[in-house]
Amino acid sequence: MTEIDPSMSGAIVPCWSCKGPISPRALFCSTCGAVQPPGVIDHFGRLGLRRSFAIDPADLDRQYFGLQRRLHPDRFATRSAKERALSQQQATAINEAYETLKDPLKRAAYLLRLAGRVVDIDQAGTVDDPALLMEAMEMREALADATTLAELNELMATAEAAVGDCHEALAQAFVDDDLDGAGKLTTRLKYLGKMIDETRSRKVGMTRQGL
Repeated sequence: MTEIDPSMSGAIVPCWSCKGPISPRALFCSTCGAVQPPGVIDHFGRLGLRRSFAIDPADLDRQYFGLQRRLHPDRFATRSAKERALSQQQATAINEAYETLKDPLKRAAYLLRLAGRVVDIDQAGTVDDPALLMEAMEMREALADATTLAELNELMATAEAAVGDCHEALAQAFVDDDLDGAGKLTTRLKYLGKMIDETRSRKVGMTRQGL
Protein backbone atom coordinates (compact mmCIF):
# COMPACT_ATOMS: atom_id res chain seq x y z
CA MET A 1 0.00 0.00 0.00
CA THR A 2 1.35 3.40 -0.92
CA GLU A 3 2.36 5.37 2.14
CA ILE A 4 1.07 8.90 2.37
CA ASP A 5 2.65 11.71 4.34
CA PRO A 6 -0.26 13.01 6.45
CA SER A 7 1.26 16.47 6.61
CA MET A 8 0.75 16.72 2.86
CA SER A 9 -2.79 15.29 2.76
CA GLY A 10 -5.98 17.32 3.04
CA ALA A 11 -6.67 20.88 1.97
CA ILE A 12 -6.00 23.93 4.08
CA VAL A 13 -9.18 25.03 5.87
CA PRO A 14 -10.15 28.34 7.51
CA CYS A 15 -10.18 28.83 11.28
CA TRP A 16 -13.74 29.08 12.58
CA SER A 17 -12.75 32.07 14.72
CA CYS A 18 -10.41 34.31 12.70
CA LYS A 19 -10.70 32.61 9.27
CA GLY A 20 -6.93 32.19 9.10
CA PRO A 21 -5.52 29.15 7.23
CA ILE A 22 -4.95 25.95 9.21
CA SER A 23 -4.10 22.32 8.51
CA PRO A 24 -6.89 19.74 8.86
CA ARG A 25 -4.92 18.06 11.67
CA ALA A 26 -4.21 21.27 13.59
CA LEU A 27 -5.47 21.41 17.17
CA PHE A 28 -5.16 25.18 17.38
CA CYS A 29 -5.15 28.10 15.00
CA SER A 30 -1.62 29.45 14.61
CA THR A 31 -3.03 32.94 14.10
CA CYS A 32 -5.52 33.41 16.95
CA GLY A 33 -4.85 30.34 19.10
CA ALA A 34 -8.45 29.10 19.06
CA VAL A 35 -8.93 25.33 19.44
CA GLN A 36 -10.24 23.83 16.20
CA PRO A 37 -12.84 21.12 15.48
CA PRO A 38 -11.48 17.73 14.41
CA GLY A 39 -10.54 17.90 10.74
CA VAL A 40 -11.71 15.43 8.10
CA ILE A 41 -8.60 13.27 8.10
CA ASP A 42 -7.83 9.59 8.61
CA HIS A 43 -6.60 8.12 11.90
CA PHE A 44 -2.99 8.01 10.72
CA GLY A 45 -2.99 11.65 9.72
CA ARG A 46 -4.71 12.67 12.94
CA LEU A 47 -1.85 11.14 14.93
CA GLY A 48 0.88 12.35 12.58
CA LEU A 49 1.81 8.88 11.34
CA ARG A 50 2.43 7.53 7.86
CA ARG A 51 -0.30 5.26 6.54
CA SER A 52 1.18 1.80 7.06
CA PHE A 53 0.40 -1.43 8.90
CA ALA A 54 3.94 -1.61 10.31
CA ILE A 55 3.88 1.26 12.79
CA ASP A 56 6.14 1.65 15.80
CA PRO A 57 4.05 1.31 19.00
CA ALA A 58 6.40 3.73 20.76
CA ASP A 59 5.81 6.35 18.06
CA LEU A 60 2.07 5.80 18.32
CA ASP A 61 2.12 6.26 22.09
CA ARG A 62 4.37 9.32 21.85
CA GLN A 63 2.08 11.04 19.35
CA TYR A 64 -1.08 10.14 21.22
CA PHE A 65 0.01 11.19 24.70
CA GLY A 66 1.59 14.35 23.36
CA LEU A 67 -1.70 15.39 21.76
CA GLN A 68 -3.72 14.44 24.83
CA ARG A 69 -1.51 16.59 27.06
CA ARG A 70 -2.26 19.55 24.82
CA LEU A 71 -5.99 18.84 25.18
CA HIS A 72 -6.06 18.42 28.97
CA PRO A 73 -9.30 19.97 30.36
CA ASP A 74 -7.35 22.21 32.76
CA ARG A 75 -5.96 24.08 29.76
CA PHE A 76 -9.47 25.14 28.72
CA ALA A 77 -10.98 26.11 32.05
CA THR A 78 -11.06 29.80 31.08
CA ARG A 79 -11.95 29.27 27.41
CA SER A 80 -15.39 29.76 25.92
CA ALA A 81 -18.02 27.00 26.05
CA LYS A 82 -17.51 26.44 22.32
CA GLU A 83 -13.77 25.90 22.69
CA ARG A 84 -14.27 23.57 25.64
CA ALA A 85 -16.70 21.54 23.53
CA LEU A 86 -14.29 21.52 20.57
CA SER A 87 -11.41 20.38 22.76
CA GLN A 88 -13.54 17.44 23.92
CA GLN A 89 -14.39 16.60 20.30
CA GLN A 90 -10.69 16.66 19.45
CA ALA A 91 -9.87 14.39 22.41
CA THR A 92 -12.60 11.95 21.37
CA ALA A 93 -11.34 11.82 17.77
CA ILE A 94 -7.77 11.26 18.94
CA ASN A 95 -8.88 8.51 21.33
CA GLU A 96 -10.75 6.75 18.52
CA ALA A 97 -7.70 6.96 16.25
CA TYR A 98 -5.43 5.59 18.97
CA GLU A 99 -7.74 2.72 19.92
CA THR A 100 -7.98 1.70 16.27
CA LEU A 101 -4.31 1.92 15.38
CA LYS A 102 -2.87 0.30 18.51
CA ASP A 103 -4.77 -2.95 17.83
CA PRO A 104 -3.21 -4.81 14.85
CA LEU A 105 -6.53 -6.41 13.90
CA LYS A 106 -8.41 -3.11 13.95
CA ARG A 107 -5.51 -1.41 12.17
CA ALA A 108 -5.54 -3.97 9.36
CA ALA A 109 -9.31 -3.72 8.95
CA TYR A 110 -9.10 0.08 8.94
CA LEU A 111 -6.40 0.10 6.26
CA LEU A 112 -8.56 -2.19 4.15
CA ARG A 113 -11.55 0.10 4.64
CA LEU A 114 -9.47 3.09 3.52
CA ALA A 115 -8.70 1.08 0.38
CA GLY A 116 -12.39 0.32 -0.22
CA ARG A 117 -12.41 -3.20 1.22
CA VAL A 118 -14.54 -4.30 4.15
CA VAL A 119 -13.55 -7.13 6.51
CA ASP A 120 -15.94 -7.90 9.37
CA ILE A 121 -13.86 -8.31 12.51
CA ASP A 122 -16.77 -8.21 14.96
CA GLN A 123 -19.21 -10.83 13.68
CA ALA A 124 -18.72 -14.52 12.90
CA GLY A 125 -19.32 -14.49 9.17
CA THR A 126 -18.96 -17.12 6.48
CA VAL A 127 -15.36 -17.94 5.54
CA ASP A 128 -14.64 -19.12 1.98
CA ASP A 129 -10.97 -19.94 2.60
CA PRO A 130 -10.58 -23.75 2.89
CA ALA A 131 -7.12 -23.48 4.45
CA LEU A 132 -8.37 -21.08 7.13
CA LEU A 133 -11.41 -23.24 7.82
CA MET A 134 -9.21 -26.29 8.27
CA GLU A 135 -6.81 -24.41 10.54
CA ALA A 136 -9.66 -23.08 12.69
CA MET A 137 -11.22 -26.55 12.93
CA GLU A 138 -7.95 -28.15 13.97
CA MET A 139 -7.32 -25.46 16.60
CA ARG A 140 -10.78 -25.91 18.09
CA GLU A 141 -10.39 -29.68 18.19
CA ALA A 142 -7.02 -29.32 19.92
CA LEU A 143 -8.54 -26.93 22.45
CA ALA A 144 -11.46 -29.28 23.12
CA ASP A 145 -9.05 -32.19 23.64
CA ALA A 146 -6.68 -30.31 25.97
CA THR A 147 -6.91 -31.56 29.56
CA THR A 148 -3.80 -30.06 31.18
CA LEU A 149 -2.25 -26.62 31.61
CA ALA A 150 0.81 -27.82 29.71
CA GLU A 151 -1.33 -28.63 26.67
CA LEU A 152 -3.09 -25.27 26.89
CA ASN A 153 0.23 -23.45 27.20
CA GLU A 154 1.47 -25.22 24.09
CA LEU A 155 -1.69 -24.25 22.18
CA MET A 156 -1.28 -20.65 23.36
CA ALA A 157 2.35 -20.53 22.25
CA THR A 158 1.46 -21.97 18.84
CA ALA A 159 -1.35 -19.44 18.33
CA GLU A 160 0.79 -16.50 19.47
CA ALA A 161 3.58 -17.52 17.09
CA ALA A 162 1.01 -17.70 14.28
CA VAL A 163 -0.17 -14.19 15.19
CA GLY A 164 3.39 -12.90 14.90
CA ASP A 165 3.76 -14.51 11.49
CA CYS A 166 0.42 -13.03 10.46
CA HIS A 167 1.55 -9.53 11.46
CA GLU A 168 4.67 -9.84 9.30
CA ALA A 169 2.69 -11.16 6.36
CA LEU A 170 0.13 -8.37 6.71
CA ALA A 171 2.82 -5.70 6.71
CA GLN A 172 4.23 -7.11 3.48
CA ALA A 173 0.80 -7.52 1.88
CA PHE A 174 0.01 -3.84 2.44
CA VAL A 175 3.42 -2.80 1.10
CA ASP A 176 2.73 -4.91 -2.00
CA ASP A 177 -0.81 -3.49 -2.27
CA ASP A 178 -2.09 -7.08 -2.12
CA LEU A 179 -5.53 -6.28 -0.76
CA ASP A 180 -6.93 -9.77 -1.37
CA GLY A 181 -4.08 -11.29 0.60
CA ALA A 182 -4.41 -8.67 3.32
CA GLY A 183 -8.12 -9.41 3.62
CA LYS A 184 -7.51 -13.13 4.10
CA LEU A 185 -4.76 -12.48 6.62
CA THR A 186 -6.98 -10.08 8.56
CA THR A 187 -9.69 -12.74 8.81
CA ARG A 188 -7.07 -15.26 9.95
CA LEU A 189 -5.82 -12.81 12.57
CA LYS A 190 -9.37 -12.48 13.88
CA TYR A 191 -9.72 -16.24 14.31
CA LEU A 192 -6.29 -16.55 15.92
CA GLY A 193 -7.25 -13.84 18.40
CA LYS A 194 -10.43 -15.69 19.30
CA MET A 195 -8.43 -18.89 19.76
CA ILE A 196 -6.05 -17.15 22.14
CA ASP A 197 -8.94 -15.65 24.12
CA GLU A 198 -10.69 -19.02 24.42
CA THR A 199 -7.46 -20.74 25.43
CA ARG A 200 -6.79 -18.09 28.04
CA SER A 201 -10.30 -18.58 29.46
CA ARG A 202 -9.76 -22.33 29.63
CA LYS A 203 -6.46 -21.78 31.47
CA VAL A 204 -8.14 -19.51 34.02
CA GLY A 205 -10.91 -22.06 34.61
CA MET A 206 -8.45 -24.92 34.91
CA THR A 207 -6.27 -22.96 37.36
CA ARG A 208 -9.26 -22.15 39.56
CA GLN A 209 -10.13 -25.83 39.65
CA GLY A 210 -6.58 -26.66 40.70
CA LEU A 211 -5.94 -28.88 37.67
